[in-house]
Amino acid sequence: MKSIAKSLLVAASCLGILVAARPETKVEVKGVHICCGACEKAIGGVLEAAGVKGTCDKAAGTVTFTAGDEKAAQKALDGLAAAGLHGTSSVKDVSIKDDSGAKAGKVKSLTVTGAHNCCGACCKAIKGVVAKVDGVKSDDLKPKEKSFVVMGDFDAAALVKALNDAGFHVQVK
Repeated sequence: MKSIAKSLLVAASCLGILVAARPETKVEVKGVHICCGACEKAIGGVLEAAGVKGTCDKAAGTVTFTAGDEKAAQKALDGLAAAGLHGTSSVKDVSIKDDSGAKAGKVKSLTVTGAHNCCGACCKAIKGVVAKVDGVKSDDLKPKEKSFVVMGDFDAAALVKALNDAGFHVQVK
């Protein structure tokens, strides 16, 4: 009986070592819009709220963080999306999901919400992206507003893709 108890104790100890030695998940998110200190502060707040350690590089447009596991890494990416930021993850199974609700096809008007728009530079960047989408005629975005209307004769999915590619995460109504 003592040998069984001893064997179980050894097995439990080994299992504890294996669990403790589990590798952390390191993620680099490329293509994130980061134009100013307020953008950096917003990203820092998201990472802190998700319980991960990380940094952002404004010049490179990257956010890099280390999470305890993929679930924690996904929580951080979901937080970035909720903050209106988008990018491409270096980890295959952890990503910012397209939850925009945009359907492919032409529309005359589209309400866009959720983009990170903390300052005039963010607003200028968003407007620049929107203006380059084929068929867009105008938008009514102002700095620090989370919602705006885009008008013209354009593809809704193409608009969202352009904004995502520029580092902004959005939804449509």
